[in-house]
Amino acid sequence: MKKVVIGMSGGVDSSVAAIVLQKQGYEVIGLFMRNWDSLADGELNGPTTESGICPQEEDYNDAKAVCDKLGIKLYRKDFVKEYWDYVFTYFLDELKNGRTPNPDIMCNKYIKFDMFVKEAERLDADYIATGHYARIKDGKLLRGIDDNKDQTYFLCEVSKNKFKNVLFPIGDMLKKDVRKIAEEYDLITATKKDSTGICFIGERNFKNFLKNYLPNQTGDVINIETKEKVGRHVGLMNYTIGQRRGLNIGGTDDKMFVVGKDLKKNILYICLGEDNDYLISTSCVVNQINYLSEERLTKCTAKFRYRQKDVPVEIEWISDDEAIVKYPQGMKSVTPGQACVFYNGEECLGGGIINEVRKNDKKLWYL
Repeated sequence: MKKVVIGMSGGVDSSVAAIVLQKQGYEVIGLFMRNWDSLADGELNGPTTESGICPQEEDYNDAKAVCDKLGIKLYRKDFVKEYWDYVFTYFLDELKNGRTPNPDIMCNKYIKFDMFVKEAERLDADYIATGHYARIKDGKLLRGIDDNKDQTYFLCEVSKNKFKNVLFPIGDMLKKDVRKIAEEYDLITATKKDSTGICFIGERNFKNFLKNYLPNQTGDVINIETKEKVGRHVGLMNYTIGQRRGLNIGGTDDKMFVVGKDLKKNILYICLGEDNDYLISTSCVVNQINYLSEERLTKCTAKFRYRQKDVPVEIEWISDDEAIVKYPQGMKSVTPGQACVFYNGEECLGGGIINEVRKNDKKLWYL
């Protein structure tokens, strides 16, 4: 009997993934990863659940309850230092540089498909498994069947060799069917809502959370077209390109959007109107590219944000891990620090990090 170590998060997806593996005849072992320690890192007022415990401990308790019910042994492993060194430090550095990072992508690269894999090897596992909505077929990373839940975007930086012994048990299932199975097994996670917020850190007031780690420097908000001061911001790291909500700036009935940042002058630039030309770019430079496919395509589709629909792009390769990605039709709010992920139909070709945003081959000065 082949042995599988599955990452048990305390959510419904990993719970049902474990059930599927058992039905397929694997010996299943659970591993809960503890990656965040609020008290150790100076965050004295972290979030708590209705039961008065921190969400991470509640997740562990839920994972334990599911494993007990399914007759699965559950191990618990701390990756707090590794998460801080490889994911959270990166997250803070990107924010300091005025960019919008995606820590979930780096968590998959360095924790879930690196540290977790090594721990599974120590447990003599033949495979590892997670509750991601994705598929592996003939060595290719494919989108999950559920378009609304597909998570290949977050797997774009995982090295191709890391997928060799990986199983995605619910990748060919719809979310509603996953919940149905959890209800049939009467699991504690059956109706538990999906986690949101920063990977492993969870839901919290983002501005208050960042105050623990980055100084909060207020500054002027400037209308990029009129050059007029229209308000004050509460720290550039709290805003992302294209943001409309939470600006707390009055004086106009027009929709207002974040369009750029000036780190040296501590200025946040905004524009009026969702079709404003300042929001549009036609190409970007992408680096740290992790390419998963055998053939390097020059035409494919791409996503610049997770919930975005694919758009056709042309890729001009600069090197193995850097390229100019062109989209002459124009795109709104392409953001430095976010991921650009490439697709060829169902196949995820890999992706990289947006480093520079351009219009008509010229770098946008306000980004």
